[in-house]
Amino acid sequence: MSSEFGEKIKVSIFGQSHGTAIGVVIDGLPAGERIDEAELQAFMDRRRPGKNRLSTARNEGDVPRFISGVENGLTCGAPLCAVIENKDMRSRDYEKLKFVPRPGHADFTAYVKWGGMADMRGGGHFSGRLTAPLCIAGGIAKQILSRRGVFVGAHLWSIGGEEDERFPLYPDEALFRAVAEKDFPVISDEAGERMKAEIERAAESLDSVGGVIECAVTGLEAGFGEPMFGGVESRIAAAVFGVPAVKGVEFGAGFRAAKMRGSENNDPFIIDESGNVTCEKNDAGGILGGITNGMPVVFRAAIKPTPSIARPQRSVDLRAKTSEILEIKGRHDPCIAHRAVPVIEAAAAVVILNLLSEGK
Repeated sequence: MSSEFGEKIKVSIFGQSHGTAIGVVIDGLPAGERIDEAELQAFMDRRRPGKNRLSTARNEGDVPRFISGVENGLTCGAPLCAVIENKDMRSRDYEKLKFVPRPGHADFTAYVKWGGMADMRGGGHFSGRLTAPLCIAGGIAKQILSRRGVFVGAHLWSIGGEEDERFPLYPDEALFRAVAEKDFPVISDEAGERMKAEIERAAESLDSVGGVIECAVTGLEAGFGEPMFGGVESRIAAAVFGVPAVKGVEFGAGFRAAKMRGSENNDPFIIDESGNVTCEKNDAGGILGGITNGMPVVFRAAIKPTPSIARPQRSVDLRAKTSEILEIKGRHDPCIAHRAVPVIEAAAAVVILNLLSEGK
């Protein structure tokens, strides 16, 4: 199962949503790096379920327990292994779903691939629950990056048709931290209230809604990455597409660039006050030819609506080969995009730490 990514620093995620525990193994971390567990827990809490009415009622503490790789708060060079125990499961909610796949989920594809043997309770290994161990890896990566002057931050740019402000041309650590400290991760609180109302309207109609997350990396010098398949866009996109529910990734102007002329899309080069080469705008998203150009790396990830909804949906019985009307019970998020903001940061941070470890 392809649950590993990274080159010099490899991240492997294990477990199932309703198994005993979930966890991560990180191999290749530099030795002697301090892990601030309180800061890591604050990062984990940003995606934790059960905090308010806008997310699933499943209540997990998501406190990582380090098994190896850390001694006296410092990385020691050995592979780091951390686990999170699953505690608040209601597996009975999934008993009737083993042979009746949920539309929008991986139930059918997993059934075909593994001959009906996959543990799909709560989504199994496909569940968004598996983004918690990714946040362990990403939270540690963010701490290491910050000591090198590189910062990763994200915000919820849209929910349904409601939009937040875009990041400014040069977002900074203070803005990243201000968004991270909010209960709802937006730049404009007014926009956030409109997004919350959109989520509540979806929930009231027994439905769900998707959104878009905007992420930025600052402090990254020009010259990192490779052309073509080793490009920064390729590597970030590969990691971000590993996050459940991500259905699209764009960099800089993204799909808007297809509607522009070259004179609009090109970012003119200028010399800044310190004598450095920079750009007067950033429609390239900080990447040219797969290589960083010194501007902030900016991308957006599209998160689909939660597929588990309480409305009746058409499905089939895989054994009897008959049509079925499926009504999903249990606890589910009416929107997962707001909880996915730190997850996108985590995926990006691991990729960027790999780039720095490899050098130019």
